[in-house]
Amino acid sequence: MPEISPPELRRYRSGLTDSSRWAGFVFRPGDIVISAPSKCGTTWLQMICALLVFQTPDLQAPLTTLSPWLDMRLRPLPEVLRILEEQQHRRFIKTHTPLDGLPHDPAVTYLTIGRDPRDVAPSMDAHRRNLDTGHINELLDPAHPPQARPATAASPTPRERVLDWFLDARPATTHLDSLRAMINHLSQAWDLRDAPHTVLLHYADLARDLGAQMRALADRLAISVPEQRWPSLIRAATFEQMRSRAVAVLPDEGLRLFKDHQAFFAHGPDRTINTVLTTGDLERYDALVQTLAPVDMLDWLHRGWAASP
Repeated sequence: MPEISPPELRRYRSGLTDSSRWAGFVFRPGDIVISAPSKCGTTWLQMICALLVFQTPDLQAPLTTLSPWLDMRLRPLPEVLRILEEQQHRRFIKTHTPLDGLPHDPAVTYLTIGRDPRDVAPSMDAHRRNLDTGHINELLDPAHPPQARPATAASPTPRERVLDWFLDARPATTHLDSLRAMINHLSQAWDLRDAPHTVLLHYADLARDLGAQMRALADRLAISVPEQRWPSLIRAATFEQMRSRAVAVLPDEGLRLFKDHQAFFAHGPDRTINTVLTTGDLERYDALVQTLAPVDMLDWLHRGWAASP
């Protein structure tokens, strides 16, 4: 019988991410891959996994060391692979690459988290304004530092920036920072939500009942936590606690990517979009998103919107 070749992985090269860095990576049984769109709760999931794996709020190293971002281009790949190879604990690896860009291994668990795009849009806008883009560009290409922006150039308004994120039609393979790219990522996880090694979570569920969600995830990962440890682990996973430890938790990789560390940890539903967009804009969003995903997935993705403040 002829051998069946695995499907070719799609390459995503966008911003700081290059999924080709996964090529040749050797998994271990039990590895956890946290694959999520930006601003959907990636760092939150990393912290939860760290607390479940180590079962103490007192982590032995910064979160970005415990859970490296493998496909982030600012770290030399040999350095990241060395860190992962030397780890003796159950590994949990961060990526913003969608599932069709990642190697598949049935002994690995893939975690994805979604969030209402109307919450993601203003959160993404604040995130981008908090990035030190000049410094990042210098790190990406030291030989060609970016030109200074003319002082007379007017910044787009918050409404224009949010609409740009909603309406950006560039393919996800070259641009992961858009509504379309987010839906592409989450649609893949939605299609695999009943697969044994794929876990799909929702930001709103974590915000509503963090303890129940952490316990359910521990069950899916086959991690047993003594009952007396749960209160301290759940407390350590709250945004208030994560914000208080921002330097150790922030996905900054020690590269000074952000202007304000604590500003990274905005919490919960962000209804500022209702003051940024018009009723017509939101109706335009509704019409667009219905062309990007099936109704049942959108019902899941938009859960909690009407009930949130």
